[in-house]
Amino acid sequence: MSLSVSRRLAAVTALAVAGLFAATTPAALAAPTAATAAPTPPDIPLANVKAHLSQLSTIAANNGGNRAHGRAGYKASIDYVKAKLDAAGFTTTLQTFTYNSATGYNLIADWPGGDPNSVLMSGSHLDSVTGGAGINDNGSGSAAVLETALAVSRAGLQPTKHLRFGWWGAEELGLVGSKYYVNNLPAAEKAKISGYLNFDMIGSPNPGYFVYDDDPTIEQTFKNYYAGLGIPTEIETEGDGRSDHAPFKNAGIPVGGLFSGADYTKTAAQAQKWGGTSGQAFDRCYHSSCDSLANINDTALDRNSDAIAYAIWNLGAATPVPPGPSFENTADVNIPDSPGAAVTSPITVSGVAGNAPATTKVDVNIVHTYIGDLKVDLVAPDGTVYTLHNRSGGSADNLVQSYTVNASSEVANGVWKLQVKDLAAQDVGYINSWKITF
Repeated sequence: MSLSVSRRLAAVTALAVAGLFAATTPAALAAPTAATAAPTPPDIPLANVKAHLSQLSTIAANNGGNRAHGRAGYKASIDYVKAKLDAAGFTTTLQTFTYNSATGYNLIADWPGGDPNSVLMSGSHLDSVTGGAGINDNGSGSAAVLETALAVSRAGLQPTKHLRFGWWGAEELGLVGSKYYVNNLPAAEKAKISGYLNFDMIGSPNPGYFVYDDDPTIEQTFKNYYAGLGIPTEIETEGDGRSDHAPFKNAGIPVGGLFSGADYTKTAAQAQKWGGTSGQAFDRCYHSSCDSLANINDTALDRNSDAIAYAIWNLGAATPVPPGPSFENTADVNIPDSPGAAVTSPITVSGVAGNAPATTKVDVNIVHTYIGDLKVDLVAPDGTVYTLHNRSGGSADNLVQSYTVNASSEVANGVWKLQVKDLAAQDVGYINSWKITF
């Protein structure tokens, strides 16, 4: 990556969660999971992503200024992406549909290998509006997904899951292409898709860093990546239901993704933490003729491209194993500096018969600049306290650790809490996530 990556990224990578599962509540993940070691994600070269954008810009310029559904610029865009993937060893399928009396195209690319019954899919819409070249919306997502797919080929990646990539047509007319794809998948094939990752507008010129808050495992994977860079994220709300993840979500498929903002206005607080200009739209050229090569923020495009690879490498390598049910809380909880009070993050456990096992596992992911300040406890439903971490680790940052707790005297069902207190001043952080497995 052309941007420096702090040592936090190496730490949080170790906690990239395994399988993709639907949550029973927004803060609880009730399914057996375990993490397996994933290959190190690559740096996605920004120059390569921008080279794809240059090609899409040229295609638009040569075809009436746009790459819209039913126009020559869109078909030329599909042909460009398909040729790159064919040469890299993917099995590609061009799916056609008709909308507004014009032929539309979806491009599906499968990487050989992986479990055909557990498919990790990533996608983006390739069409623009008729009024412009659509370089940020959505050349940015399309180019980054393409370059990540090519990185899969360069690495000869052999993940546990089967990898599939998609480029959708006629998104700008109402998610037409992605709806067509999902609606025409047999039920048995839909059931094989363990997760769909969507990338729509990831290089906005006045960017924010937004993460979809749909599937908690996918969400946490992206949050882990950005925690490693020391960059705060926010929940994505502007495009909720307005991009190609929606048909997958409506079909019961776990979804997630990234977004850098469209025509909503960046607040002063957002400008303070992300830079850029408050009081201006994240993308002032949204759906306009000025959505050109000049309408890209290189830093956001670079970071988000690398985040795509991080997610695919980690989620693609992860497999579920059956030791017992897991429950997870992915909500951030700020840890006040000493002498502030202890904070807790709760998880409600239900449906587990009897007592907790003697090998109850607790996975902790805390972002903090001095873990030697922290005391971390597991609090059982009856109030019993089990100490996990007590001011060890010195000046190291980020507590990313698994603990085994003999909680066999505790009834499993009830509210368990992770309790954290900062016992020395001048360092701050937050609970990024934690998980308990029975």
